[in-house]
Amino acid sequence: MQDNMSRLSGVFEACKEDRRLALLPYLTVGYPSLQATLDLAPALAEAGADALELGIPFSDPVADGPTIQRSTYQALQGGVTPETCLEVAGRLRATISTPLLFMTYLNPILRYGAERFLNDARDAGVDGLIVPDLPAEESEGVSGLCADRNLDLIQFMAPTSSESRLEVISSQSSGFIYCVSLTGVTGARARLSQTLPEFLSRVRRHSSLPRVVGFGISRPEHVAALHDIAEGAIVASGLIDVIDRADKGKAMIDATRYVAKMKAMTKPAPAG
Repeated sequence: MQDNMSRLSGVFEACKEDRRLALLPYLTVGYPSLQATLDLAPALAEAGADALELGIPFSDPVADGPTIQRSTYQALQGGVTPETCLEVAGRLRATISTPLLFMTYLNPILRYGAERFLNDARDAGVDGLIVPDLPAEESEGVSGLCADRNLDLIQFMAPTSSESRLEVISSQSSGFIYCVSLTGVTGARARLSQTLPEFLSRVRRHSSLPRVVGFGISRPEHVAALHDIAEGAIVASGLIDVIDRADKGKAMIDATRYVAKMKAMTKPAPAG
């Protein structure tokens, strides 16, 4: 196993030993600026991020809610392209060892050229891809290309997925399973679905990979609620909201404090 794959698997092994959840914050590359991304990512790693999800801006982000759509639009208006994101990933890899995951849609990969994109992602030090509009039934080609380059292809499982489809998704997954906590698009929610434990139990019957929950994870108590039923949490819209609301010049301070609060909940409270 090569280094870029061992970074991600090593995170989950370390979390298992520490009996804690992995925390994976999301940043849109280029939001609120490219320099902000380059500054925020190392700061979030220092604040406790176990891996970082870097969103490649795309004009039709069908899985994303209003918060991430706004950040994506601003990044696109600023001229951010897949080439830009690859450059940012490479610069981050030169300074931090935290696993880096690209969240992107299929169109930018195909337009760039799948093999060329994956080669450049590998060379930039990226550890894996999250592609929400790539169905597992059609992912074998991309999955094989990723495997050849020791890149993980993260697959989604949703509460609406049938047992047979969960089995298909499991067969095409590596790294971890992205478990969608609810039906709908990304966005901060007040509470998690009451059916989430049962859904995560179903996921475990089909895959031994770590289960990382995303969509709606925005409060420390959401992270705390995942103990004993999942292995990790993705914090996306909640973090972008914090950056949105920050006073001028305070986005990094507010973002790192927010991630540190979420990180504090990745370990169970002491008994008694």
